[in-house]
Amino acid sequence: MNIEWVDGFEIKAVSQNGEIVISANREGLLSLAKHLTALADAEPGNHIHYDVFNSLENGSSGLIIVKTN
Repeated sequence: MNIEWVDGFEIKAVSQNGEIVISANREGLLSLAKHLTALADAEPGNHIHYDVFNSLENGSSGLIIVKTN
């Protein structure tokens, strides 16, 4: 699966009151759109893992998006 990033992306994911809040600048939203499109075309079981070590802003919670059937 090819994951593309738009230069200058900023993405933050936090858990607040039992909800996941994802905030991102324009480049971050475009990157997420590309990732979700790639994941939609992937085989079931594929996933994308986001965390502060590879993509999310400091203070973010880890986030995993998995394709099911």
